[in-house]
Amino acid sequence: MNRKQFLAGMAAALLAGSAQAQEELPVAPAVDSKTPRDPNKGPVTNLPLPRYVSLKGREGNVRRGPGMTHRIDWVFTTAGMPLRITAEYDRWRRVEDYQGMGGWMQFNLLSGSRSVLITQDMAEFRDNPDGASRVSFQAEVGVIGKLLECSADWCRVNAGGEKGWILKSALWGVDPGEIID
Repeated sequence: MNRKQFLAGMAAALLAGSAQAQEELPVAPAVDSKTPRDPNKGPVTNLPLPRYVSLKGREGNVRRGPGMTHRIDWVFTTAGMPLRITAEYDRWRRVEDYQGMGGWMQFNLLSGSRSVLITQDMAEFRDNPDGASRVSFQAEVGVIGKLLECSADWCRVNAGGEKGWILKSALWGVDPGEIID
């Protein structure tokens, strides 16, 4: 695909304006056209897709497409909110929240710092990554914590200044089996 075909495809997809057209935006061709692009890597950053990031500031506009001319559909308003990047285009990242709602955001509104969202009511944080370990504190659904480390089934999280181990199944923002040191 040459540059002219790529730009024509982008224009057609963006003008269509439908949700389906947005999902089918053409991806920039790899720099070396002889080497096939890995579909599990972002074409801009070469980082894994999907991957988790967090909202850098207190607000982040979510747009219908990758560009300032696209309408703002909503605004994320929680600093540190975990988001999943599902696509890349130039300086834009398509993100989604824990409910699967999303759109396009400028990359400079996102941070590589990992955070998680508590999805279980009165989730128990323990002293050690073991169900028999003492419960050190609890957190309500919707609390956002900083992800510190993860083993196969447990993650150590800082939630409101308290640190403890919680089952991955009570979190959104980390994949099952993902190990973080």
